[in-house]
Amino acid sequence: MLSSFVNDGWPGQAFKLKVDKILHVEQSDFQNVLVFKSTDYGNVLVLDGVVQATERDEFAYQEMITHVALNNHPNPKRVLVIGGGDGGVLREIVKHDCVEEAILVEIDECVVKVSKLYLPDMSKGFDHPRVQVQIRDGFEYLRSIRNEFDVIITDSSDPDGPAEQLFEKSYFEMMEQALTEKGVYIMQASENVWLKLNVLKHLKTACKEVFPSVEYTHACVPTYTSGQLGLMVCSKDPQNNLKLPTRSWDPEIEKSINKYYNRELHEASFHLPTFARKVLN
Repeated sequence: MLSSFVNDGWPGQAFKLKVDKILHVEQSDFQNVLVFKSTDYGNVLVLDGVVQATERDEFAYQEMITHVALNNHPNPKRVLVIGGGDGGVLREIVKHDCVEEAILVEIDECVVKVSKLYLPDMSKGFDHPRVQVQIRDGFEYLRSIRNEFDVIITDSSDPDGPAEQLFEKSYFEMMEQALTEKGVYIMQASENVWLKLNVLKHLKTACKEVFPSVEYTHACVPTYTSGQLGLMVCSKDPQNNLKLPTRSWDPEIEKSINKYYNRELHEASFHLPTFARKVLN
């Protein structure tokens, strides 16, 4: 059986995976949640008809959205994750020994539940002693905090349904207020240079109205439409050159704990093709 996900956000395109077995289908209070076992990509998490993660390639996204941000902060001790109910970002955060506390705020408990059942390598991040999980609205959570986190990661689905408000300027202003003096913020930017480039330009412009340092980077993820997934990274420190990591692991340690991210790739991921550079820069 082939599973075909056609989304109005990407007209004229579709992505297909061969399904071995449906593992879970549920309509939560917020979205449709589907998990199936594929023939070639392992178990697959799908929200509202859009692939969120597969066991075969999830590490590329999880490592980049986490380590680009944390390695651009001189000493990240407290990290906040908005979304990320599959646990993959938490798994990556706790690779950094300097992190004393990682708090994940997820609105949909169903995503956490099914990830623990069907995505064990990602969800093992929930079990770490430095991790706390709160099931609540991330937008509401942010309203009450000021200067508390060194790094904030928004690991959300695309800007539809419950995640729509996470792509607006008012949300970025909350991020800025919640971060410490040299705080770093990173988000799943939804679009990439092959899809709705002008939308991506608008998003970068909104971030630059709030943060003095803003850059676009990306990860290669085969199961994301067009194979490239964009990330927007921002810093409160105007002197922070986000393209060059402030910290890095010893190369041998880095090679033993990561499958995708490395210092060279961190730097290379900010380089854009000419057509995209003209629009975004």
